This record gives sequence, C-alpha cells and structure tokens, in this order.
Amino acid sequence: MRYIQDLRENDIIKNEIYLCKSKQTLTGKSGKSYVSLILQDKTGTIDGKIWDFNNEIEQYEAMDFVHIDARVTSFQDNLQLNISKIYKGREGEYYPEDYFPVTSKNIDAMYKEIKAYVAAIKEPNLKELAEAFFIEDADFIKKFKNHSAAKSVHHGFVGGLLEHTLSVVKLCEYYTTSYPILNKDLLITAALFHDIGKMEELSAFPENDYTNDGQLLGHIFIGANIVSNYIKKKNKFPAKLSNELLHCILAHHGELEFGSPKKPATAEALALHFADNTDAKMQTITELLGSGDQKTEWMGYQRLFESNIMRSTKGIE
Repeated sequence: MRYIQDLRENDIIKNEIYLCKSKQTLTGKSGKSYVSLILQDKTGTIDGKIWDFNNEIEQYEAMDFVHIDARVTSFQDNLQLNISKIYKGREGEYYPEDYFPVTSKNIDAMYKEIKAYVAAIKEPNLKELAEAFFIEDADFIKKFKNHSAAKSVHHGFVGGLLEHTLSVVKLCEYYTTSYPILNKDLLITAALFHDIGKMEELSAFPENDYTNDGQLLGHIFIGANIVSNYIKKKNKFPAKLSNELLHCILAHHGELEFGSPKKPATAEALALHFADNTDAKMQTITELLGSGDQKTEWMGYQRLFESNIMRSTKGIE
C-alpha cells in the first residue's frame, strides 16, 4: 500500500485504495464542474481532484473506500491527486486499520492502568460511580477504548480518548503527591470522567466528526449531564461531593472563552484544568514535530501556541 505520507510530486498511483473522507462537486473559474475529494489513510489526508466526470467508473459517496488511479501534483505548495480513475472498493479488499490513525500505545495495557486507578479509589460513592462505567459497562468500555479525543488538534485517533484520559489521570496523581490540599479520590474520579462527553460529541471512525449533540451542546455539558443523571438515579450521593465533581468537569477548560461553563473555583478543578491543558498542548506539539520533514528546524507560526515553533536538540537516549 502507498501511504499518503510517502507520496511525492509526480508519483503515479495505480489501483490504490483510500478512504473517501469527503466529496464535493464544485464549479471552477471557467464555469466547468469538477469533483473535489479528501482522501485519507492512517498517515494523513490529501486532496483529490476529478476534472473529467468520465473518470468516475461507478457511484461512490463520502466514507466509502475507493480505488484510485492518479498522478501526484502540487498546488500552492500542497500535494494533491489528479485522479484519472476512481471506483468503490468492496469489503475484504482493504484492512480498515490502514485507514484510521491509531494510538502508538497498547490499548489494552492502557485500559488496565485505568482499571487500577478505579480500584484505588477509596471514597465509596466515587468508587461505585467509576466502577459502574469503567468496570461494569461493556458497551461504554468498548466505545471509550476506541474513541478519539478530538476531530483534529490532539489525540484525534483511535484510542486517543483513552490515551489522553490516562495521561490526565497520571498528571493529577502527581499533583496529589505534591499538593496535599487536593482530594485525591475526587480529582482522580474527575480526571477519569472529564472527557467522556466526547463519545457523544464526536462520531466514531471513519467519520470522527461532530454530531448534532456535539455541535449544539458540546462535550463538557454532555459529560457532566451523563454523570449527573447517574448520581440522580442512585439518589444517595452526598450533595456537596456531587457538586464538587460536576464542577471539576464543567470547569476543566479553565476559561469561559475556551468553552468552560464555569471557571475553576476549587483546588481540584484547577488541578484538573492544568492537567488537561498540559497533556493537550504537549500532544499537539508532539504531533506537530512528528509531521513534515524532520530536517526542518523551524515549523512556522502556530496559532494554538501563538509562536513560531522550533525543533529543539534532543539528547541521545
């Protein structure tokens, strides 16, 4: 298979299969219609153009796997495919895992660590809550293990939500060893649940796109609502503890302009915000530095960091 990251200008592609992520029929400046595609495999995406409708051998739609004949061209310093033949792939002709970005870490091993953190929770109400989702709910577990944490930006891959959650939990555990004012059981539970709303905010692969609920409500509200509904159903959770847990979830983006309904008002909410922000930013820069030509020192201005990012010297390990 010719992975997208390995394509170079003037390469000729014959009968390769890619995921058709999106499909649009557009009109060029000359008034002639053409088809614009975004094609994907696990290494990235690339634009594709079909200038002659006769090159579409049979009907296909977005989210179909398609056979491609094309030449790799360059437009405005970005590679794209000039497609001479395209038709829909059949099940069994491809391996889905070649087309979705996947965590580089072991999913089962990471989830084993999550279960260990749940087992270590001592407060009975928080423990029961965590066990109900992360130990007893098979459907939740399967979805959580395979979901992404974002459409793009950071952890936008299969297993991304699990990887991000575990990293945030580990950072929170470190905070509790350094700052005794923190309620460890509360903070660890909040870290486990802080992003579960993303399983409703984003659709599963291959789409990995915002749902209607995600667009209208957002993962913070969705996640807090899931936890709140469970607590109300049990009807025995201490009110103050419930409010503190829900506040952590609602405030974990830290600032109102970043989507938090509330700003952190407790030490635990502040710690969770810092852990979430740290992991998101470090994963974002990790993905940035892992892309493109590894010999390029300066990566250009990055809006998220409001800075021109440079590759620093990495010591020999």
